Amino acid sequence: MNTPIGLLGGTFDPIHYGHLRLAEELAEILQLDQVRFIPAGQPPHRGQPRAAAQHRLEMVRRAVTGNPRFVLDARELQRDSPSYSVDTLTALRAEIPAETPLVLFMGGDAFLGLTTWHQWRQLFDLAHIAVAHRPGYSLASWEDALPDTLRTCLSTRRCEHAADILEKPAGRVFLHTITQLDISASQIRYRALRGQSLRYLLPDPVIDYINENRLYA
Repeated sequence: MNTPIGLLGGTFDPIHYGHLRLAEELAEILQLDQVRFIPAGQPPHRGQPRAAAQHRLEMVRRAVTGNPRFVLDARELQRDSPSYSVDTLTALRAEIPAETPLVLFMGGDAFLGLTTWHQWRQLFDLAHIAVAHRPGYSLASWEDALPDTLRTCLSTRRCEHAADILEKPAGRVFLHTITQLDISASQIRYRALRGQSLRYLLPDPVIDYINENRLYA
């Protein structure tokens, strides 16, 4: 079997330790040698990012440097159309062997809204989905909050063991509890605007870049 690839998309406005820790823990439990960080160019579910594309790209580059399994993938920033995950996954599928497992990482809140994503059902033809949960989070309550179509989808695609998700290239959902870091990009932008310390919220090279370019100030 070809080496599986993890994928973490987002605006990364800015990237922070919450993103990095989620990617590290899911990659570890799934035994992935590579996780691609894919900054969104034109995110379809939210307003335009505060930082320009080239700044977000450089912040991700600085954040992933030093971790041999983390890779920057700039394809969505090079696209003039909205950053739909189905298009990104389709493009990736065309570049790699068909049997290579792809695993799309996301948080529990993002999965709750999956039915609002463009052509969301097709995502399962292209990749697995690994959903990161906070410690102490009630999975029963979370599942009750899922739209009916998504709850049915989860019941047929869910796998309990990390090894099971890599037995085929796509189509399964894996739920995993990760270390909770209560950090948000909006919180970081708020603190930057007021000149407050960003230390220990995101990597020092990213903080330096924010300060050098007066981002969010």
